[in-house]
Amino acid sequence: MNRLVQIENDRFHDHCGVCGVFGHPEAAKLAYLGLYALQHRGQESAGIVSSDGRELHLEKSMGLVADIFQPEVLARLPGDAALGHTRYSTAGDTSLINAQPIVIDCNKGKLALGHNGNLPSAAKWRRTLEHRGSIFQTTSDTEVIVHLVARSQARNLSGALADALNQVEGAYSLLVLTRDEMYALRDPRGFRPLALGKLDGAWIVASETCAFDLIGATYVRDVEPGEMLRITRAGIESLHFAAEKPLQQCIFEHVYFARPDSLVFGRVVEQSREMLGRLLAREHPVPADIVVPVPDSGVPAAVGYSQESGVPFRMGLIRNHYVGRTFIEPVQSIRDFGVKLKLNPVPEILRGKRVVLVDDSIVRGTTSRKIVRMVREAGAAEVHVRISCPPTISPCYYGVDTPTREELIASDESRVRPRLTPEELEEFETHLDRRRAPRSAGVPPADVQSGGGEKPAGETPALRDSRSNREQRSIEEIRQYLGADSLGYVSLSSLHRAVDDTRGSFCTSCYTGVYPVDGSQGELEARRLEIIEEAPVASVMGVQGEIQVVPK
Repeated sequence: MNRLVQIENDRFHDHCGVCGVFGHPEAAKLAYLGLYALQHRGQESAGIVSSDGRELHLEKSMGLVADIFQPEVLARLPGDAALGHTRYSTAGDTSLINAQPIVIDCNKGKLALGHNGNLPSAAKWRRTLEHRGSIFQTTSDTEVIVHLVARSQARNLSGALADALNQVEGAYSLLVLTRDEMYALRDPRGFRPLALGKLDGAWIVASETCAFDLIGATYVRDVEPGEMLRITRAGIESLHFAAEKPLQQCIFEHVYFARPDSLVFGRVVEQSREMLGRLLAREHPVPADIVVPVPDSGVPAAVGYSQESGVPFRMGLIRNHYVGRTFIEPVQSIRDFGVKLKLNPVPEILRGKRVVLVDDSIVRGTTSRKIVRMVREAGAAEVHVRISCPPTISPCYYGVDTPTREELIASDESRVRPRLTPEELEEFETHLDRRRAPRSAGVPPADVQSGGGEKPAGETPALRDSRSNREQRSIEEIRQYLGADSLGYVSLSSLHRAVDDTRGSFCTSCYTGVYPVDGSQGELEARRLEIIEEAPVASVMGVQGEIQVVPK
């Protein structure tokens, strides 16, 4: 009997991408193309709402952008303003009702919202609003914003948006479309990117600048943290709706999420990733014959590693770009079937070679283990894994779908990573002691190499050694699990250097476990455990009147 196999995707996922167009006769088509360029930010569902000045027209569905927006669908989206959204859903909420944009009709008028980010306080607000009589139609954070906007005492929409967003904490890059206006807003810490562009007199707003490149728009600037842009037929107005807070831009945008050709947080992503590869080669050199990336995300770092080390770059793994989510496996089971569908080794390149295998990150480690095994079976003499970010030890609560601590292989609470036996631990600690002893200059041993990291202020030598031992022991355990000859992560300090972060402007919570928003972890962990039934579309009573979630 044939077996249906779910294709594993052991990666972090950004929740969404947004694209807005205002003042162009083919607004919906441009929004569609913008979403097509942002497809990497979400593949579960997509939607576009357009305005013809009198009415909002909505089309959304599950699936990929190109499959949803056929010519006949785009024809049902008239007007010179449009807002598009593409979404990656978290576990358990893959349904059309959670697809965006959300269109509502409330006391502030009819409006559509598209949101990229996550609100750690959303679960608390949801409970509070439900106790006040609000009825929720979705499980998304965006609807919390919707209810707070509807309940606001502010007389106009810009005031209501400011009032609502100043009550929540977290990450949001938000687009709002009415019959005759568009708003673009970014949280005061600037977690997620949002850029402003222009095309033939029309304004374009998108999560990444690669959306501008496709439609021929010119990048103007980023929407600033804590800024609200109000775009009307009279022009554009900038308002700062929130008090200034320390910047916490998501560093993983440069590690993995964003397209390499995008300008994110003022820096070209490709440059950051190549620099990560160069710094990785300096920190973790190893005698090797070829540098091989795990495509596609590992390619820029592998290029940088090759350039810095002088070891030739080769495409020893080829990616199949047309892989779906499920496949029927033959009766006779094929080992590592899911990985082989996506990646195929080139034995003629790998056979007999000492391979440096470069990837952007390790999450659970299950896919990386299969890739290492596949490279060995293709004939590689040695496999040295190099990762262009530090060990991921904590979940993200600011717009990234990440596993729990127990599922993260580098976490102290990991249930995936095997632990060293007492005998292995004793041998390993003896090895570390030898490494700390004075030795002549030269290439450091490559068998166990820590991701390094920034040392906490006031840390004593004893505490530093204890922390270092724990980090290196964890990496050795991961190396054994992967079956690699050596394993090296880029250090946290080098990660900051690669993105030219001299002021501590980036969020690195997934590598440190230190969160900039109080209560993030508790709220989100509790939220993961909540089981929220999706109610049928119904009216929601607010302070200022009634809010109606408009169905597709």
